[in-house]
Amino acid sequence: MSTTAPDSSTMHRLLTEQVEWADLPALQQPRWPDAGAVRAVRGELAAAPPLVFAGECDVLRSRLAAAALGEAFVLQGGDCAERFSEATADNIRDRVKTILQMAAVLTYGASTPVVKIGRLAGQYAKPRSKDTETRGDVTLPAFRGDIINDFEFDADARTPDPQRLLRAYHTASSTLNLVRAFTTGGFADLRQVHEWNRGFIANAAYSRYESIAREIDRAMKFMLACGVDFDSTPLSGVEFFASHEALLLDYEQPLTRIDSRTGNPYAVSGHFVWVGERTRQLDHAHVDFAARIHNPIGVKLGPTADPDDVVQLIDRLDPERTPGRLTFITRMGAGNVRDKLPAIVRRVTETGAKVVWICDPMHGNTFESSTGYKTREFDDIIEEVRGFFEVHRDLGTVPGGLHVELTGNDVTECLGGSEKIIDADLEKRYETACDPRLNHQQSLELAFLVAEMLSKR
Repeated sequence: MSTTAPDSSTMHRLLTEQVEWADLPALQQPRWPDAGAVRAVRGELAAAPPLVFAGECDVLRSRLAAAALGEAFVLQGGDCAERFSEATADNIRDRVKTILQMAAVLTYGASTPVVKIGRLAGQYAKPRSKDTETRGDVTLPAFRGDIINDFEFDADARTPDPQRLLRAYHTASSTLNLVRAFTTGGFADLRQVHEWNRGFIANAAYSRYESIAREIDRAMKFMLACGVDFDSTPLSGVEFFASHEALLLDYEQPLTRIDSRTGNPYAVSGHFVWVGERTRQLDHAHVDFAARIHNPIGVKLGPTADPDDVVQLIDRLDPERTPGRLTFITRMGAGNVRDKLPAIVRRVTETGAKVVWICDPMHGNTFESSTGYKTREFDDIIEEVRGFFEVHRDLGTVPGGLHVELTGNDVTECLGGSEKIIDADLEKRYETACDPRLNHQQSLELAFLVAEMLSKR
C-alpha cells in the first residue's frame, strides 16, 4: 500500500470499503447461526467512530522502541476476560489504580520510564481449547467471551450472538472515556499513587518492601526540594494505552481504518493488539491481519515455539525491522523458561530485529487445584519472571516488560503471596470467567519483587 496520502475520492472509497481481507483459515472463531446478521453488524462497526487514533498508536510505538533498547520498561496488565457487567466505574478505577501503583514502583526499580498498557476496553473474546463444554448430560458451545456469548450455562445464552459485537464496541468506548479521565484528571498524580503504596506497606505482611518505599519517598522529597512543580508537569497525569488480543476478526476487521495522514491501515479497536499462542500460524488470517495494520503488535510465544518459525513471523510482521513495531510476549512456564527461551532470543537477535521482549508469567503456570479450581501459584509466577531476567542477562539482551492478568479487587484466584492464600481459600472469592488473576495485593507484591530484579539489571 502506498505511503503517500491518497486524494479525496480515493480516501472516501478506502474509508467506506476499509480493507480487502484475504480469505484465509481463521481458528478460534464462533459458528454464527446467521451470516446475514453478522454482515449487518460488521457494516455498523465499519461506520462507527474509532475507539483510538492512529497518532496515539504511533506514540506507543515510539515508547515501545525505547523499551526495546532498555530505555523504558513495559507494564501490561488487566483482566483475563472482561465482562460487560463488570465495566463499572469502581472496577475500572481499581484496575487502573493497581496498574498505576505497580508502575510507580517499577519506575523506581528500573530507573527508566514505565510504559503503561491496560489489558482492557477490548479483552472480550477468549480462545478455548475445546469448542464445547459438557456438564452432566448437557453439551453446549464453550463460553468464548462476552463479545460472542454468555457465561451462563444455557442453550440460548451460549448461542453466538453478533449483536454482542456492538455492545462490546460501546462498552469499550465508555471504558476508554473513563480511563482517559482517570489518567489525566489528577487521579494519577504521583504523590497520590505513592501514598497508596505507603498504605500497602503499612500492612505487616509487606514490611519487607519498606526500604524501597522509603527510597521512593526520599526521591520525591528531593524533587520537591529542587522546585519541581508536580501540578504543572507530567507527574500529575500519565500516558495510558489500551490493548487486547485481536482474536475475533468479525470485530477487528471492520474496526480498521485508513489513516488520512499516510493512507496506512490501523486497527482502531485498541492501541496495541496481539496474536495469541493458538492463532499465530504464518499462513492464517490472524497473522495476515497483524501484518496489514500499522499499530504496534505483539505475538504470544509458548514453550513449543520454534525459533525458525519465530524468525518467519518477524519477516512477515516486521520486514523493515522497525523498533517498537513488534513485541514478543513469552509465556514459557516457570519450569521451561530457562530451557526454552534462550534459543528463541538468540535466533531473533541474529536477525537484527529490535523487538520488545515481555514476560507473561501467568499462562504457562496454570493448573487445577485439589478443589477443582483453575489457579496459579504466586511463587511460580515470580520464578518465571526471575528466569526471564536471567536469560536476558546471560545473553546480553533487554528484558523489556511484564504482562500480567490482574484485578483491582480482593479476589482469591491465585495461591500464595504474603497473604498466603491456600487451596481452601479459592472458593471465597473466585470470580473470574476464565483464567485466575492476581488480586490487588498480589499485584503490588509482584511489582516490588520485580523492582528488586530491575534494580540489579
